[in-house]
Amino acid sequence: MSDGGAGPRSDRRRSNRLAGEISPYLRLHQHNPVDWYPWGDEALSRAKDEDKPIFLSVGYATCYWCHVMERESFSDAGTAALMNRHFVNVKVDREERPDLDEIYMAATQIFTQQGGWPNSVFLTPDLEPFFAGTYFPPSDGRGRPSFKTVLLSMQNAWETRRGEVEEQGREMASAMRRMLEERGKPLDHVAPADITKASVRSLVDRYDASHGGFGAAPKFPSPANLFLLLELAGDDSKSAEMLDRTLDGMARGGLNDQLAGGFHRYSTDAAWKVPHFEKMLYDNGLLMDVYARRYGQTGDAEHARVLIETARFLSREMTGPDGELWSAIDAEVAGREGAYHVWTQVALADALGPEDAGFLAPLYGYDGPPVFDREYYVLHRPLSWGEQAERRRMPVSALLDQVEPLKARLLEVREQRPRPLVDDKVLTDWNGMAIAGLATAGAMLERPGMVDQARRAAEFVISSLRSADGTLLHSWCAGEARFEAFLPDYVFLVRGLLALHDATEEDRWLEEAADLTEQQVARLGDAADGGFFIAAESEDLLFRSKEIFDGALPATNAVAALNLLELARRGDRDRWLPEVEKTLKAFTLFTEKQPEGARMMATAVAEYHRLVAAPSDEEATRATVVNLVEQAARRLAKPVLEVGDEGADGFRPFRLEVTLKKRWHVYAHEPGLEGLTPTSVSAPGAELRDVTYPAGEDYPPKSRGADGLSARVYRDVFEIRGALKGSAELNLRYQPCDDARCLPATSVAVTTD
Repeated sequence: MSDGGAGPRSDRRRSNRLAGEISPYLRLHQHNPVDWYPWGDEALSRAKDEDKPIFLSVGYATCYWCHVMERESFSDAGTAALMNRHFVNVKVDREERPDLDEIYMAATQIFTQQGGWPNSVFLTPDLEPFFAGTYFPPSDGRGRPSFKTVLLSMQNAWETRRGEVEEQGREMASAMRRMLEERGKPLDHVAPADITKASVRSLVDRYDASHGGFGAAPKFPSPANLFLLLELAGDDSKSAEMLDRTLDGMARGGLNDQLAGGFHRYSTDAAWKVPHFEKMLYDNGLLMDVYARRYGQTGDAEHARVLIETARFLSREMTGPDGELWSAIDAEVAGREGAYHVWTQVALADALGPEDAGFLAPLYGYDGPPVFDREYYVLHRPLSWGEQAERRRMPVSALLDQVEPLKARLLEVREQRPRPLVDDKVLTDWNGMAIAGLATAGAMLERPGMVDQARRAAEFVISSLRSADGTLLHSWCAGEARFEAFLPDYVFLVRGLLALHDATEEDRWLEEAADLTEQQVARLGDAADGGFFIAAESEDLLFRSKEIFDGALPATNAVAALNLLELARRGDRDRWLPEVEKTLKAFTLFTEKQPEGARMMATAVAEYHRLVAAPSDEEATRATVVNLVEQAARRLAKPVLEVGDEGADGFRPFRLEVTLKKRWHVYAHEPGLEGLTPTSVSAPGAELRDVTYPAGEDYPPKSRGADGLSARVYRDVFEIRGALKGSAELNLRYQPCDDARCLPATSVAVTTD
């Protein structure tokens, strides 16, 4: 685990077995007086040989309450003595062993009706759980037993009521098996395409129209919700509204680091202002994917800024020397959550000076009372840049020119503070999510640097996370790769490679994606019932499960289905379409009965029906294709709008400069021939006057029609000038063509940012 540049720390205390592990989370506990074991044969054999129960503690390196319990209980000599005397104590990094994490989190959810980390589970030597909870405090109080009380209670139960304990373990294992294994009972049909309507219905009921997002605090990004809304946004205005309000709220809130870029894990309040300050690679990768796809649909400049800043953050703070992407950044410094990120009024004034601090205050939400821990501010933007610029009667670009140097000054001051720890473990699945986000954003924004970030990460994973026989591996740290890949590794890496194929048109990424999917089918596929198990068969697992519920991450079987659909669309349809159908049929019953828990699977179902649309559905299929082509057409022109000062009559002069990609042209405002789409501007909600367009040039050069007229076009760069009154937004309509074809005419909104 990196400490942000502070260098290695010397520690002469006694070390336990975790000192030999590569996981940063396990190494955090290497000096505990607890006789910890990593999960493995040594610990499991000792439990059987000595007939002792197992205390299993599952967490991860940037988990705040995991750190608290480590300080309060696992570092306490008296508590450790109880643990060592009566239990075999096992530590698991949930990010290294997601298969174990899911199994034993299911136990905790059944016992307590909730979950979380650290996950604290007591097992029989046969690995069956008989009691579970999450964080336990060091002292009894507020209706919660202390960890010592729990230990003594479990010891007493094991020694005096052994039969009851073992029966409870068997019953719990049976309940967990039903919960985890019976999610997928295959039916003989795929769920209907309109399952998306049922899936989105509960989102409508829980939608926060004021701030975006769903439900009350705490509020999570929940990417599966956003991918479903992306699927529906083109045809359903309510889905588009929910998606845009949520993306806007997250981007403006404290959830998004307004100085350095990058998203924190979740918001502790409904308005996205105060985050839990961890930064996870998976959140940032998945959210880049969503913002980039929505940018492709709308051209929203706010989304473009989010993507650029998030990519810069990943490059600056979460990228290793060979392009590998690290896992997470801690929430706390020296036991204080948010200490690196939050500000007092005095600190802001010291960093900026009174005048500049006063200028930024309404822009970044510190002109009112503190929002965190009674005296601190989390920087957030109460209004969008467009709204702030309009209030100041200035272009967005001019406002940002004033803001950026002040942001840089605040970031420079912040970077002098003690930094939170960085979990420099490299996970295949999380890198795959970031590869997809970076590649998609780079393609949409035409930023080769982002695509190169994705390419370097992909090359690292493909070359460094392989066993000698070519099997994909899950985790890499300190030069060593461990653990054969789990289902999330395959599906999210394949998704990233397919996005790289889109961005680069390099066949190698498609070939790698197909090869890895073949390996996934062979190692994890359920040949009998369809779908995919999380892990390969292993003696240390109670059972194998199939993930279908969406959570912090989209359900992996749903992502597997989407990948298979993409492979069928791009190549061997006969090879991959049957795999798609087997996977979707495996979860039809669940998807139809609980669509609110399977939004990513509902998205996959809709994509499947689109791919295999019957002749009667051709119109819908054609509309989808046209929509994709229109998105491509929007990316062929880069319009920039400049608006001057308002005159006495309320009108402001404007200049719209449009840059076209090489080898493409658009028809002039007066194209010269009938049937061609003229380039034009309009201003919904505003007035236009004195609009002038360039004449254009003949196309083909020196050609003439039968009536002596020729088509006229604009190439390279052209300007449209005029004056407007009202909102500083224009709608540019054009039809892009090259020498071989014309794309459908399209429109794009252009603002001054």
